Amino acid sequence: MKVIKRIFAGLVVCILVLVAASYLLPGKAEVSRSIAIDAPPKAIFPYVNSMQETEKWSPWLHRDPETKLTYSGPAAGVGNTLNWASDHPQVGTGSQKIVESVENQRVRTALDFGPMGTAAASFILEPDGAGTRVTWGFDSDLGLNPISRWMGVMMDTWVGEDYERGLTNLKELVETQG
Repeated sequence: MKVIKRIFAGLVVCILVLVAASYLLPGKAEVSRSIAIDAPPKAIFPYVNSMQETEKWSPWLHRDPETKLTYSGPAAGVGNTLNWASDHPQVGTGSQKIVESVENQRVRTALDFGPMGTAAASFILEPDGAGTRVTWGFDSDLGLNPISRWMGVMMDTWVGEDYERGLTNLKELVETQG
């Protein structure tokens, strides 16, 4: 019986240490990736200013071709909204709405992952010689939830590769259109 009590006490102490340590972790998760595209901003902007156009290069839709997509609001710009639903755990269910759009410069979106939380994403287009540097960013306030804070530490690893794949898809799409 003493052994079981000691094991239980040890587990409780470990959990308390992990929870306490979580408050030393960043309260915000941020991911950012960039790519140079051999095209002017005006050739790229339509693909980031419309959820319907984003579908053409999204790094997530290949994971579950059965993902149900619905759109609302205008076809592009502020208010353009994508809702998705998938049983695939790496796709899930959520929505993304364009909340800011500055022609040929930037697009900001609000993401809602339901019980998983909310986040913001952005696309920044900066002239780079004859081409454009496109930066895709993501940030999420993790609040005081210890589990979210531990997950935030892994966010760059989990999402970064997808952002790189998506930007490569966008580059190929835009450069073959020109």
